[in-house]
Amino acid sequence: MAGESSAERAVTWRIKDRLVTMPLPAVMGILNATPDSFHAASRVGVDDALRMAERMLDEGASILDIGGASSRPGAVEVSEAEEMRRVLPVVEAVHARFPEAVLSIDTYRFGVARQAVTAGAGMVNDIGAGLLDPAMLSTVASLHVPYIPMHMQGTPRTMQQDPRYADVVGEVVYFLSARLDAARAAGIPDVIIDPGFGFGKNTIHNYALLNGLASITALGTPVLVGLSRKRMINEVLGIAPEEALNGTTALNTIALLKGAAILRVHDVREAVQCARLVGALRGQK
Repeated sequence: MAGESSAERAVTWRIKDRLVTMPLPAVMGILNATPDSFHAASRVGVDDALRMAERMLDEGASILDIGGASSRPGAVEVSEAEEMRRVLPVVEAVHARFPEAVLSIDTYRFGVARQAVTAGAGMVNDIGAGLLDPAMLSTVASLHVPYIPMHMQGTPRTMQQDPRYADVVGEVVYFLSARLDAARAAGIPDVIIDPGFGFGKNTIHNYALLNGLASITALGTPVLVGLSRKRMINEVLGIAPEEALNGTTALNTIALLKGAAILRVHDVREAVQCARLVGALRGQK
């Protein structure tokens, strides 16, 4: 079955001073410490974050991804100080309550990444792939945590203003291959790549990318997909993000069958069930 080999194995990551074995496929739950993320139910303060983190971990999340600056299409950039003000208390509180949980910091700024890892995060999820802040790669290498570079055309503010590709799959593969090489050259051994669904891509681009996902998994490192409640679902079905859980599950299933290793989602229970059913299809216990 296409993509099967890349999603069956577990990986072992160095997270600071410990080795963590992560069974794949895994589910990453989204916690947005922002006032304007596109899915309102994912926006949290500290108390909400603790409740949501507990629920997501109980439902089977392997990673919690915490962000303090919205990257929705058209988002206006917030200052680094404001991003830290939003995100660091959430990271600190969740890490204190759930010290064994793997927390990811969703940021493209090396300063935020450094402070969040000090506060308890154990991964860096970077929509800029080290290009929006040139100190990011060396910083992550010094922190000894896994790194997720993502493909994006433009910036969150401009990315949906007429994105164009001659060959979206080939261009994304080329970009991610180069960023994977750059991360490893910087001294980051544990890299997960993200094709960036919805980031500088229209609906046609997104479905071409999903259909060609095996070309990305062929790069030989775990692939994260973030399809949850995105426009590529809502535009086809004529629905709002709040109505897009069923469509998200359908596309997550396709992504897993094509070799995705990590699902980044708002709805953990359904994504975990999806992964279990795909596992059953493959004869896994």
